Amino acid sequence: MTEYPTRRWAALAVLSMASVVITLDTTVLNVALPTLARDLHATTSELQWFASSYLLVLAVMLLPAGLLGDLVGRKPMTLTSLAIFGLGSAWSAYAGSPAALIAARVTMGAGAALLLPLTYSWLIALFPDDERPKAMGVLGGAGFVGMPLGPIVGGWLLDRYFWGSVFLINVPAVLVAMVAGLVLLPGGGRLPGRRIDTVGIALSVVGLAALTYGMIEAPGRGWTDPIIVATAVGGMIVLAAFVGWERRLTGATALMDMSLWRLPAFSWGVGSLALATLLGIVAMFTMPQYFSAVLEVDALGTGLRLMPLLGGIVLGIVAGVALSERSGYKVAVVAGLACVLAGGLLAVRTGVDTGYGWAAGWLTLLGLGLGAVTIAGNNLALNTLDETRAGAGGAIVQVMRQTGSVIGIAALGSVLNASYRDSIDVERLPGALADTARDSAEAGLAVAHRLGSPDLALAVKHAFLDGLHIQMWLSAALAAACILGTLIAMPARLGKTRTEAHLAQEHTREHHRA
Repeated sequence: MTEYPTRRWAALAVLSMASVVITLDTTVLNVALPTLARDLHATTSELQWFASSYLLVLAVMLLPAGLLGDLVGRKPMTLTSLAIFGLGSAWSAYAGSPAALIAARVTMGAGAALLLPLTYSWLIALFPDDERPKAMGVLGGAGFVGMPLGPIVGGWLLDRYFWGSVFLINVPAVLVAMVAGLVLLPGGGRLPGRRIDTVGIALSVVGLAALTYGMIEAPGRGWTDPIIVATAVGGMIVLAAFVGWERRLTGATALMDMSLWRLPAFSWGVGSLALATLLGIVAMFTMPQYFSAVLEVDALGTGLRLMPLLGGIVLGIVAGVALSERSGYKVAVVAGLACVLAGGLLAVRTGVDTGYGWAAGWLTLLGLGLGAVTIAGNNLALNTLDETRAGAGGAIVQVMRQTGSVIGIAALGSVLNASYRDSIDVERLPGALADTARDSAEAGLAVAHRLGSPDLALAVKHAFLDGLHIQMWLSAALAAACILGTLIAMPARLGKTRTEAHLAQEHTREHHRA
């Protein structure tokens, strides 16, 4: 398709739209949870799994999905994955029970997992070297801005339509993507020599499923719960066995090409992506609670107040591409992390009376840094891949991004919840109301309004902010540590020329022939 530049950029627009829809669905559900609790009579555990089932399946299926794209071919797998995601969305919109909605979300996660590795494979196949960084900027940006868009779109829809609209909105987008894909996407992409690594698939699925489940359940059950310890530790042991198994395989027999990790550009790029996702997901999941519980705005207002974060991410992506091309990826990553550090330090001064303006300022700065680190890491990793390893390499990139999301939500989410429960004073409340108020800031605020107690409402807000401040101190500390590590260890000229990328591509071609 390199002879038809207009057509390949149109194809990229279709793939970017699909990426936005898929990543949007990781966060769009947050603003709908109160409505779902009421209309479907869902328990707290069921509410958690409405969101977590999607993330779990997405994380578990990404590596096998990259293999399927190589075996079947990019175009048929792209159309199939879009169809699965669309059917899951329609099912979710009209699910009549919590169990049905969880099953539908699993279907959506499966479709998303099949599609995401293919987007990077398409990008490498469609664009020549000189155009690829800009194309990666577009696709990488689309994949990242979908997350802060979720609460905005969800809030707007819930303000006007029934709760199923937050899922139904996906269906027309998927139909447009399928029709456009039939016309714009070329055939091919099937790698005849690729073989199925049955043992690798089994180990990766079991290991990622156990580890992800443990991370998702840890905030509610506690990190010392025997089930959490068993699943998390067991998952890590199985994943260690997976790595050992993959190191024995070569070329087309391996599910994960372990030789990619020996390429500094790939390993630094993937690490930067995972870090940016971890730091970004904290703000995207915590700030809607801040706007709802502390500023007491509705679902639409909550979504709109995330616009500074979204705007900062877009600007950061543009700046990150320019800075990477001019000064190298190391400079772009350090500059982005410095913005994240500054945003985190400003965030710890957020209070009950600081208002939205203060939050908007540091969210913009945070988004600027996240956008720069994300696009630098994305381009750095994918520039080392050629078409024969695009599917497998893209799957690794997506697995690490999803792992960053899960760890961010679980680890720093646990910090927020534990701090809130330790800080909130509910000793004077009756037992049932005290337990409800201790569950979350939104629940505590609801109890305060029910009792007509402004003192309790203020205590809830201060308790939530205590947790937010600890979260942001930890995020800032992590950013500072990564700045130091990057300055010391990351090669200064990594990614400033395409020499390493060409060598890496030749290496993967030889490895594939083996």
